[in-house]
Amino acid sequence: MTKLTPAEIGRLVDAGRGVAPADLVVKDVRMLDVITGALTPTDIAIVGDRIVGTHESYEGTAVIDGAGLFAVPGFIDTHLHVESSLVTPLEFDRCVLPHGVTTAICDPHEIANVLGAEGIRYFQRCAEHTVMDLRVQLSSCVPATRFETAGATLSAADLVSLRGHPSGIGLAEFMNFPGVLFKDAEALAKLAAFSDGPIDGHAPLLSGRDLNGYIAAGIRTEHEATSLNEAREKLAKGMTVLIREGSVSKDLHALIPLISPDTSAFLAFCTDDRNPLDIAEEGHLDFMIREAIRQGAPVHHVYRVASWSAANAFGLTDRGLLAPGRRADIVLLDDLESCSVRHVISAGRLVTPELFAARGSVEPVGLDSMKAAPVEPADFRIPAGAPATRVIGVVPGRIITEDMSLDLPVVGGEKQVDLDKDAVKVCVVARHGANNNIGRGFVHGFGMKRGAIASSVGHDSHNICVVGADEADMAVAVNHLIALKGGFVVAEGGEVTAELALPVAGLMSAGRFEEVHDGLIPLRAAAKALGVVLPEPFLQVAFLPLPVIPHLKITDYGMFDVDKFALVEG
Repeated sequence: MTKLTPAEIGRLVDAGRGVAPADLVVKDVRMLDVITGALTPTDIAIVGDRIVGTHESYEGTAVIDGAGLFAVPGFIDTHLHVESSLVTPLEFDRCVLPHGVTTAICDPHEIANVLGAEGIRYFQRCAEHTVMDLRVQLSSCVPATRFETAGATLSAADLVSLRGHPSGIGLAEFMNFPGVLFKDAEALAKLAAFSDGPIDGHAPLLSGRDLNGYIAAGIRTEHEATSLNEAREKLAKGMTVLIREGSVSKDLHALIPLISPDTSAFLAFCTDDRNPLDIAEEGHLDFMIREAIRQGAPVHHVYRVASWSAANAFGLTDRGLLAPGRRADIVLLDDLESCSVRHVISAGRLVTPELFAARGSVEPVGLDSMKAAPVEPADFRIPAGAPATRVIGVVPGRIITEDMSLDLPVVGGEKQVDLDKDAVKVCVVARHGANNNIGRGFVHGFGMKRGAIASSVGHDSHNICVVGADEADMAVAVNHLIALKGGFVVAEGGEVTAELALPVAGLMSAGRFEEVHDGLIPLRAAAKALGVVLPEPFLQVAFLPLPVIPHLKITDYGMFDVDKFALVEG
């Protein structure tokens, strides 16, 4: 919240005492106390961006009739990448805030891996205009590893130079956990530079003494727990576990049993990656809240996780409760259990289309980030080597992949796809202009029978990733993607059957979120027509090149063994 003058503080005091009118009063609402679970009929008085009165009746210049409604603190998404919503931060604001998300803590490392500091500064400028409080952490892993070609490199000194913006909240997810454990000099320099503030974690399957060492480096939050045992160990060692439910990574159901009176103060919700189609069909944090309650989690503890606990985990002590002196982030619900949002108040302002229309604008960046050279079908041929082939095994709903071994057919000295074994090709084409690398391999789990799908969203270096049953269609998809300046493409029989342009750094649309939503529907249908069985194939493709998530991945350098943290030989 903004710093106040003595006169402004005096006005808050007067309005709280009821001797002067508030700016806005929510009348006759039932207010949920996320600490005790009490439901209290009350007015909520607001001056500026702050709550000044509760548990009393008030008069105000403007009034919202809260009769029949429930009031809860605004929701806080504790870890996400706006880029993965496929829209710009201002469109993300317009898409998600009506679902009750009044604070979003983002890591812009997708755009940072393409554009470097320019991408982070773009997000900082956007945060100055969003209606929600968009907090921009500084991306710790650009590039994520040295085994891929990114568009930029950010050192500890580069990150320090970006500190000081009002949206700042600390160091974003430290994905390079091997760098921490083996004391990589640059990793330690980044941790040291931000040791006086929040450092977000990222340590999938890390346990035992290695987990102790990782936490000892000053890392306190973690969103990669996918099982109860993993989450409980991290809780026992003092971490706040961020329960994740995105478009691909779906950990909510596995972790709902954690939400209890004993643990809810040390949990929070996050989406990590969620696109406008899933937001429209299911919701955002509101979906997580109602699903957790439906599965039996205690109601006020679920809302505590979504607000107060989340705020505490990241040092946002000005919010998370409906109480005098707190930031006036309020969600008004028709029903607590279904989390049906009627109105949202963000920093004391009722969220309306007119409020969004009054925001400033920010020019997009990275419109020329696609620098890949055109490809030919022959570029995707894979020479025969050992009889057994290591194949990435995709597990629906998870970004952790399996390390499989399959015997694939060989024709003319080249390994071939095997549709009966559900083994098709996956290739990563470097697109940042530094080289013409192409990494080649095979993937299982898509169910693809023909054609190809290509994406310029490829975590975290965001080269082009293409999955295909046919080399000619793979080339068609990649070359059309280059012409689009980024996005998603489906090709079959030598023709493009669906596309979505994402020209802002090759990651985001320059249009409205409704347009992206509408564009994703034919893309899903076109992928399904190829035989693809995954419910969200494009974001699943996007995680195949992520070499910090176990077990087997692929980069533009080739197949990558995450467990050994080394490229696969041969």
